[in-house]
Amino acid sequence: MFVPRTRRSRVPSYGDASRRFRQGLPQWRNGDNCRYNRRQMVNELNAVVKELGGRGLLGNKVAAQRDLSNVIRKGFPHEVVGELMRASGLTLKELADALDLSPRSLQRRRRTGRLARFESDRLYRLARIVALAQASLGNRESVTHWLKSANRALGGVAPIHAIDTEPGAREVENVLGRIAYGGIS
Repeated sequence: MFVPRTRRSRVPSYGDASRRFRQGLPQWRNGDNCRYNRRQMVNELNAVVKELGGRGLLGNKVAAQRDLSNVIRKGFPHEVVGELMRASGLTLKELADALDLSPRSLQRRRRTGRLARFESDRLYRLARIVALAQASLGNRESVTHWLKSANRALGGVAPIHAIDTEPGAREVENVLGRIAYGGIS
């Protein structure tokens, strides 16, 4: 037997959520989730900028992802290579192999001043992995050891060898996420 409600319920129904989705409206009304994601993105940006040598090296205008994208398009200064080598504990040859570049072209950039756009993009990818590993594993020695040693979750490949492509880098990020949240890796 159907009994009509006399008061309106304050709990949104599934229909309300699907209606909001179809109309392109935000799913979270109070914005708490958005604030958390914004904070998380700023923390990740700061960690990556730190691994690349800091705001002084990249420019003081790097305050958001779009600013970092503009710096990548313009090309990183050549000093970023040395900073990333120091942060990751990799040699120039290991860094060049991880980025699918020749060591000679990275050395040549020291004379020209700026890296090419694709080189900057690959350096950013490695810096993002190093920052995530630093947050998950702790000290730099652990990060360097983890990057260079074979990982069963990556099919027996060392993470440094898997990040030469974007899908490989995403797979390494997934492994780091599982490490950070206590999953099996």
